Amino acid sequence: MKLNKIFKWGMVVLILISVAILVWGFSAGFATPDKVALPATNVLLTWAAIMIGIALFCWIVIGLLISLKNDPKSVVKMGISLVAIAVVCLIAYLLAKGDPVPGTAVTATSGELKLTDTILNLTLIAGVGAIAAIIVGEIRLAIANKK
Repeated sequence: MKLNKIFKWGMVVLILISVAILVWGFSAGFATPDKVALPATNVLLTWAAIMIGIALFCWIVIGLLISLKNDPKSVVKMGISLVAIAVVCLIAYLLAKGDPVPGTAVTATSGELKLTDTILNLTLIAGVGAIAAIIVGEIRLAIANKK
């Protein structure tokens, strides 16, 4: 079976599971076995985290296998990319203050606030990086077309 078919059917299965969780949760209600109601966002965010974990696992493992098969030297580039991503995440974590928003009655722990600030910092870094990439790409394209 080709790798594209595996990805296609895997994606279909994950989408069907996502839709099933969504429909089940809103029709039957999100609750623990002790009948304690959970906010729908908790369950959906947990499922989103699981989906991100699956995506990262597939990116690393399948990318590693394909890299080893096609070009073993590209594994070094993949390792450098993973280290760079880890460094950016560490910088975002170190820059996160974790202070509650003044004037609100937030009942989050300091760890949750630190994690939220880290995610906001990562979003900021990604946004600035995307804008910088667009500007640099357009400048390079203009220079290349001038020649």
